[in-house]
Amino acid sequence: MAEIVDISLHEWMTRGGDARIVLDPVTGLNRYSSAPFPREVLAFASSTANDLSNDADAWLRARFAQGAGHLGQGGAYAACLDDLRGTIREAYGLSRDIDVFFAPSGTDLEYVGLLAVAGRKPGGVVNHLLGADEVGSGCIHSAAGQYFAAETALGLAVSPCEPVEGLPHVTMADTQVRCESGEANESGLLASQFAMSIEATLAADRYPLVHVVHGSKTGLVLPSLGHIDELRARFGSEVTFVVDACQARITSEAIQDYLSRGIIVFVTGSKFMGGPPFSGFALLPAGLADSAAPLAQGMARVFRRAEVPAVWPGRELCEDTGNPGLALRLSASLFELARFQAIAFERVARVVAAFTAATDELAAAIGVRKVACAPTADADGPTEHPIEMLTLVTLDLCHDAQGSLVRDLTFEQAVRIHSALIAGGIRLGQPVRCVRLSGERRGATLRIGLSMPQVSMLDGLDDADLADWFAQRMGRIAAALEPHLAG
Repeated sequence: MAEIVDISLHEWMTRGGDARIVLDPVTGLNRYSSAPFPREVLAFASSTANDLSNDADAWLRARFAQGAGHLGQGGAYAACLDDLRGTIREAYGLSRDIDVFFAPSGTDLEYVGLLAVAGRKPGGVVNHLLGADEVGSGCIHSAAGQYFAAETALGLAVSPCEPVEGLPHVTMADTQVRCESGEANESGLLASQFAMSIEATLAADRYPLVHVVHGSKTGLVLPSLGHIDELRARFGSEVTFVVDACQARITSEAIQDYLSRGIIVFVTGSKFMGGPPFSGFALLPAGLADSAAPLAQGMARVFRRAEVPAVWPGRELCEDTGNPGLALRLSASLFELARFQAIAFERVARVVAAFTAATDELAAAIGVRKVACAPTADADGPTEHPIEMLTLVTLDLCHDAQGSLVRDLTFEQAVRIHSALIAGGIRLGQPVRCVRLSGERRGATLRIGLSMPQVSMLDGLDDADLADWFAQRMGRIAAALEPHLAG
């Protein structure tokens, strides 16, 4: 009987999302080569997607020993999500007036930002997206108020790129997070660009929604909180900020800093948090939900009622049913969050320091450099965000440590290398377009990311065993990469 329940829970976690969550019948994996059950592979892929950890699997079996089918009922689903709201608040040290809007994926969270500013200006919304190349690809569509897949998490057929009914008219504005050389733009420059864009938006009688990043695909945190404060002081209630912290590489203090300034924070459970794909939640500043415009009609095709905060006007248009798959994925993710948050910061820093040393040795061994996770002007200064910046490493496979081009490897070649590593039992984070070659070409990268489950497990090792654990695995990665980098 236990085996049947176990299989049932795994199957549930492949449902209640879009096509990205479906397992291939041949490989048994989703399109990110991960699965909602434990597997024996060498994985540092938390920047893309995780397998379910053994500990989370055991916890789910105990927590949902009778299965998850009852979570298809609206009342049971609402009770489960309310419990998870409490888990989130406790984990991050948030007060009860901070509300939580759940979503089937980080991509769906973009709708929450648009809903929060609906009706502010007659001309609609200009959504200022920072670093489109370093956020999820589907977010380009959802941030524009469009459907991004052929069906929603409710199983309803929709047309990708078609506007979602009832959302405000959205115009997109993209601000590059990196300059032509591939270096991260300085915070002050980005703030100046935002200021000009906000002024132009207001002059057109449109409302500016400004996205900033806290842990991009390469670990960038931009612009700084100080520069955000300058923009807030200048434009006041005429602008709303959303923080894309979907990688979940963010401290409780940083979350509290943003929320206290009236800034919405997007987080997903499937990256650093270590849960199975896909799940997400928006943390809403006090008073935002009950003062928002009524829910847009099209949201009835995207969200279930319990996922929307109880005080949000018009939530009744969403059907009062449940999504057992999402409830399980969220439960697994928040199990990982709660136990990670219980580890003393100094002990987390010890594991992260060992990870940094091991990835430095890996980069040196294969003759590549790490992509900077901060603007050059800040690279030698104190690290404000150690968790966010140091738990994710992006390897530039084209340049050596001094920045000299030593391999003319393209992004497309990196995709093939990534697939070859997976075939050999090594799963790293997907390549990201942050290294520039001649012309419009982008260079080859791979990402190595720690996850909360890994930190929780490694915390039990002494310093010598910790260093050995990393050395063995980085050695395997180096050996697997060498044939692709030779010549």
